[in-house]
Amino acid sequence: MDILSHSEFVELIPGLPSELGLECLTRLPHSAHRVALRVCTQWRNLLQSDEFYSHRKKTGHTKKLACLIQAHEQPLHSEVEKQTGSTPPSYDITVFDSESMSWDRIDSVPEYSSGLPLFCQLTSSEGKLVVMGGWDPASYEPLTAVFVYDFRTNVWRRGKDMPEKRSFFATGSGQGLIYVAGGHDENKNALKTAWAYDPKSDEWTVLAPMSQERDECEGVVVNGEFWVVSGYATERQGNFDGSAEVLNIGSGQWRRVEGVWEAGRCPRSCVDIRENGEVVDPGLRIGVCSVGVGSRNLVTGSEYEGGPYGFYLVDNEEGQNRKMRKISNVPDGFSGFVQSGCCVEI
Repeated sequence: MDILSHSEFVELIPGLPSELGLECLTRLPHSAHRVALRVCTQWRNLLQSDEFYSHRKKTGHTKKLACLIQAHEQPLHSEVEKQTGSTPPSYDITVFDSESMSWDRIDSVPEYSSGLPLFCQLTSSEGKLVVMGGWDPASYEPLTAVFVYDFRTNVWRRGKDMPEKRSFFATGSGQGLIYVAGGHDENKNALKTAWAYDPKSDEWTVLAPMSQERDECEGVVVNGEFWVVSGYATERQGNFDGSAEVLNIGSGQWRRVEGVWEAGRCPRSCVDIRENGEVVDPGLRIGVCSVGVGSRNLVTGSEYEGGPYGFYLVDNEEGQNRKMRKISNVPDGFSGFVQSGCCVEI
């Protein structure tokens, strides 16, 4: 729909034709939107509309950022893996801009102001962040809660709960939907079920199940396909499979792909898939998280057990050798362990 067909969006900037006024606001950087929202009701309604977001995306004026679930302080990797013994670390959402090399945090989820649920999943869709699942930080009980953060309004809202309790599941986003598959239930039984969540309608839709159970699998959407990599069945605890299952989003059908991952190795937050379907190992071994941000990947982790925790950028353009460049000027307060992350386009 043409934005200017709305009768409320006329003479957006006094003295300029509506088309020029729209183009001026389209080029306004997102960092200035908080101020622009307070200029007038017409600007606020425009900047917060789905049509304006689609227009900015179509004309190439959106920006891709890495959003990270990050610990306040950097814990030992064993604490992150096991969450036993001492008090677990507290997590917030960090926003990293790989162009300006700037770091920031967004407001806490109102129901979890002291820290996000442990092991919750973070995805994005159409300029919104979606936080789902995880364990209650106090009781360690698995949660079905869903929270949606809209960068256009800078406000969290409670979404419709997940249909099933599950932990350590695969997620991915594409075509306005969030995809969920695998993991395990509250009784530690591995799952092969899958669902899709629409943040706009706030509804869940059941998908065809995978061919096998996949606990602790990793997910990503590439070229209209939802890849669920590795994982293991209930009776094969910790014995990670080397295969993947791939959902064709258009047809809703799964296919199995063999030999895409190193059998026996956990894929959690380590999977990077090229557009040709090649699964790439980012090169680190401990506490790894890889987030694709446009033509780059932000990769975090350590090269060996007990090694220094680092932040790296990897170029993904055709012909690049994928050499990791360490980010040496990470500001104080943003060097903590990264549990997981995603790219958001705002």
